[in-house]
Amino acid sequence: MDSPADATALLRGLVAIPSLSRQESRAAHWLAEEMAAQGYSRAYVDAAGNAVGEMGAADAARTVILLGHIDTVPGDIPVRIENGLLYGRGSVDAKGPLATFVAAAARVGDNWARANDLRLVVVGAVEEEAATSKGARFIRDRFNGNGEPIPDFCIIGEPSSWQRVTLGYKGRLLVEMEASQPMAHSAGPDAGVATVAVDLWNWVSAYAAAFNAPHDKAFDQLLPSLRDLFTWTDERLHDRVSAKVGIRLPVDFPIDDFLTGLLAWANERTANDAPVPPLPAGAIGDGSAKKVEVVGPLTHLSLTIYAHEPAWRSDRNNPLVRAFLAAIREISGERPGFVVKTGTSDMNVVGPAWGCPILAYGPGDSSLDHTPAEHISLDEYWQAVLVLEQALRNLG
Repeated sequence: MDSPADATALLRGLVAIPSLSRQESRAAHWLAEEMAAQGYSRAYVDAAGNAVGEMGAADAARTVILLGHIDTVPGDIPVRIENGLLYGRGSVDAKGPLATFVAAAARVGDNWARANDLRLVVVGAVEEEAATSKGARFIRDRFNGNGEPIPDFCIIGEPSSWQRVTLGYKGRLLVEMEASQPMAHSAGPDAGVATVAVDLWNWVSAYAAAFNAPHDKAFDQLLPSLRDLFTWTDERLHDRVSAKVGIRLPVDFPIDDFLTGLLAWANERTANDAPVPPLPAGAIGDGSAKKVEVVGPLTHLSLTIYAHEPAWRSDRNNPLVRAFLAAIREISGERPGFVVKTGTSDMNVVGPAWGCPILAYGPGDSSLDHTPAEHISLDEYWQAVLVLEQALRNLG
């Protein structure tokens, strides 16, 4: 990976292969072959479907995992280069950062990694965009301190711009509600079933407003969003409504208290004579889902609670952060910056398990994530390759 043209060819080739969540196989195999061609000592597709490339000895004293993701959200954006910008789905989120990992590690090389007793593991993980994080969970469990060592350092591949590092991501919770009531005339005394979804949203909004009152920064707040809302009448002549609420969680959010309140709302809203008990602690841990049925005299309501990831924030005073700050200054002379994000990433999956120094890095403007005009500056991409290469050398 000697030149910007080589790095651009890698990125363009990767972006050109569609890789929606759960449809990543072709891109993963292509990338594994590319890593082998670039001198990685081991390159393969693992049992989860991740593309993995390694530099250095498998039993090296220290391990650095560079965890990107190879899947994308839907959207057909013709891959092209115009005025130094590469357009295409995933160019920013997050094939640009992943290609940066592959190129930078190739520039460091296997011999250097062995000489410095360092093992570099580059991962293009699957299903990050699907809210399952299948690939990251597989890597997390593989490097658990038993069969494989817990990493000494972890770098997450997400766009932050080439001169900044990301230290934290908010957590996430998804709640899907479905309710049904016997069909009734709109002139009758019973409120329509759609009001159940309205009441749920009002309860979540009020909970968030009360929680956020003492917090000024978005990273410290509870941020709900109404994702979906549908009504219909089924073949049994029951009016039905479904709604999906997404909630971004701050660090150390009391999730059990929130769930207790949510079930109390459901019991009250349905006038349930036999209240559903609170969920046990940890009922939705590690990506698991929990479905709760609440039946009242008129309204039958179900809540499915899933995709929970706690927020995670790393400290800024550790060898990994210092390696990046020095690299940004050395390569560009620019003043490095820090950022925390209101979204989630695979940092939320591996950070709590590994507890090692961790940050996210990658070129690109994150405001272009998932948009119809997603594109990345090739100059910025090359700068990020050079910064990451130097950061790895600083760690060595």
